[in-house]
Amino acid sequence: MASAAIKKLKELSPNIKIIRKTVPGIKDLPVACKKLLEEENCDIVMALGMPGKAEKDKVCAHEASLGLMLAQLMTNKHIIEVFVHEDEAKDDKELDWLAKRRAEEHAENVYYLLFKPEYLTKMAGKGLRQGFEDAGPARE
Repeated sequence: MASAAIKKLKELSPNIKIIRKTVPGIKDLPVACKKLLEEENCDIVMALGMPGKAEKDKVCAHEASLGLMLAQLMTNKHIIEVFVHEDEAKDDKELDWLAKRRAEEHAENVYYLLFKPEYLTKMAGKGLRQGFEDAGPARE
């Protein structure tokens, strides 16, 4: 996932500085992200993880997600959560495709947040999704 995200970011902004850190588990992401924002002075962070299918894994992912939200509020900076749950795909091939696609599409969001936030305003309400097919715009 990280390789796909980094490749996409480099395509969009060749001179972007990327710091990559790896943690032992998904619940270690919040503090690692907070440290990147505060100690490494990053403008934004992507938190990538692949929780398993067991109920315990889903609980851990939820706890990690809450920690990431808290870290965002504590630092006043974005942390883009990029989780792909093992049970989202029908097989390993689809899971691999989904992980790469979601990472790439969230990397695009990082680029827009940093360099073209007006694009996000233009795309709001269109039901865009990262990974599988878009939901499409809401009907009035």
